[in-house]
Amino acid sequence: MLKIFTTQLIGRLKKIEDSAEFSLEDAARLLAQALVGEGHIYLYGDKEMKGVYHEASQGQEPLAKLKELTPESVHELHPADRVIVFTRYANDEEALKIGHALAEKDIPFVAVSSHALQPNPAADKDLSTIADVFIPLHVEKGLVPTETGGRTGYPHLICALYVYHNIKLLIDEILEESE
Repeated sequence: MLKIFTTQLIGRLKKIEDSAEFSLEDAARLLAQALVGEGHIYLYGDKEMKGVYHEASQGQEPLAKLKELTPESVHELHPADRVIVFTRYANDEEALKIGHALAEKDIPFVAVSSHALQPNPAADKDLSTIADVFIPLHVEKGLVPTETGGRTGYPHLICALYVYHNIKLLIDEILEESE
């Protein structure tokens, strides 16, 4: 099982790299706008995705001008602010509410999630259609088959941290070039 999980995980990370190269660069440019201007970068992560916020705020190389975004703090955002939303699936109800609120306030944002296999009947759109930049995690199902025919091993957070670190490296590169 360990080899299967590792092989599948590496495959997902490679798929993100191959399919999202330009989206990662677009995300970094969008977020860097807040850092060179008067804004802040707000990060929303629910459930296990709060781990991305903890890495971004308290990791070895914290992201400058970072604030945590909560559903209650959306009203505090200013036009110079930028947002990145991490969630398991693009049709997550709370993340969609935040995405719609950001769109209404004309706050540019990046969304990072997997596409949902089952649509949310309460939502006519998902984050991939309303975000300025969308980066798919490609974790629509578990990576390891089980003996009962199901699947297990959903590395949403690992893939999200991979995306975060790529964006952070690109932001740092952009800021170095602008100095």
